[in-house]
Amino acid sequence: MQLSRRLGLGDAVVIGLGSMIGAGVFAAFGPAAAAAGSGLLIALAIAALIAYCNATSSARLAALYPESGGTYVYGRRRLGEFWGYLAGWAFVVGKVASCAAMALTFASYAAPQHLRLVGTAAVVALTAVNAVGVRKSAWATRLIVAIVLVTLGIVVVACLAGGHADGAHLRPFPGSGVHGILQAAGLLFFAFAGYARIATLGEEVRDPARTIPRAIPIALGITLVVYAAVAVSALLTIGAPGLAATTAPLRAAVDAGSLHSLAPAVRVGGAVAALGSLLALVLGVSRTVFAMARDRYLPAPLAAVHRRFGVPHRAEIAVGAVVALLVATVDLRGAIGFSSFGVLAYYAIANASAWTLTRAEHRPPRWLPVLGLLGCAALAVSLPLRSVVVGAAVLAAGALWWFVQRRLVRQRDS
Repeated sequence: MQLSRRLGLGDAVVIGLGSMIGAGVFAAFGPAAAAAGSGLLIALAIAALIAYCNATSSARLAALYPESGGTYVYGRRRLGEFWGYLAGWAFVVGKVASCAAMALTFASYAAPQHLRLVGTAAVVALTAVNAVGVRKSAWATRLIVAIVLVTLGIVVVACLAGGHADGAHLRPFPGSGVHGILQAAGLLFFAFAGYARIATLGEEVRDPARTIPRAIPIALGITLVVYAAVAVSALLTIGAPGLAATTAPLRAAVDAGSLHSLAPAVRVGGAVAALGSLLALVLGVSRTVFAMARDRYLPAPLAAVHRRFGVPHRAEIAVGAVVALLVATVDLRGAIGFSSFGVLAYYAIANASAWTLTRAEHRPPRWLPVLGLLGCAALAVSLPLRSVVVGAAVLAAGALWWFVQRRLVRQRDS
């Protein structure tokens, strides 16, 4: 049974915006400013360029393999079973860290004085919501996007009209060397996560070969303009040190001006954005865990489906438990860094897969997946050292698990 082709260019762009413009912008500017100073504006452009390469590679692969699973599928088909598994593993661990970051972002805006308690409570509540089969519907997605855009508009107005905007806050520019800017780009990549959602719409879009390649740069361009406006406004108001000193940088920027009475609206908008992102992330990660368990790459009990609610309840509970543990033990910068490492590894495999496409398979220009692959690698190794070491160790542990499992299967079959 095929899905109905009912989505046009405007629909695809809106879906892309809904996937990108979310809670990441409310959190990522802080650690990015700490790494690059005012150079986070350069880092923002670099992150957007790599995101474009990744999304374009994913779009060409999605057109060829219109299946659920993303790079988990593409890697297996183009590079081999191991690389598909590793992509799935990188996605799971990266997005689990994203869940923790979103929970901490929610608490930073909603109740910063009880950061870990409120963040953990949010994870438990949304895991329970998902476990009984409640989905984030299309109208809710559009509502959250509208709230986020209005909130970001309030941030820009409050910063620029609040009486504290000063070009001196941009100095020194860029304020950091190449490594700091690349590290900031890797951290800001977190705020672009979700753009490849457009690439998975191949079965639902009218004329996908034409619509998807057009929708991706439009959605990314709009997102970049919005993020750049917010970044410039916040930097002009409190500078890079002010952004780096807090886990809620946009709230701090508004608080600093004479229009600080608008700060409650920013706190509400940031909390709503984080909660919406957390709900979608827990849902998506649990489905990937379920798929990998069904394929015997993860423990088989995680592939169970609830008889009444028809959801992978064990996978959802397992994901929720791990996220809650992370919220209780890691800080926001660490969660963002580790998440970016995992997701960059995931898209590195997507670019490598796209490079193997032939002309008959409508491959992208050769330079694009190469730039995407090299860019993902450069940003990943430029992240904070702890994120790189822990991320590499977790990927290595996942690879070891795969080889051990393969050996056990061979012994059982022989």
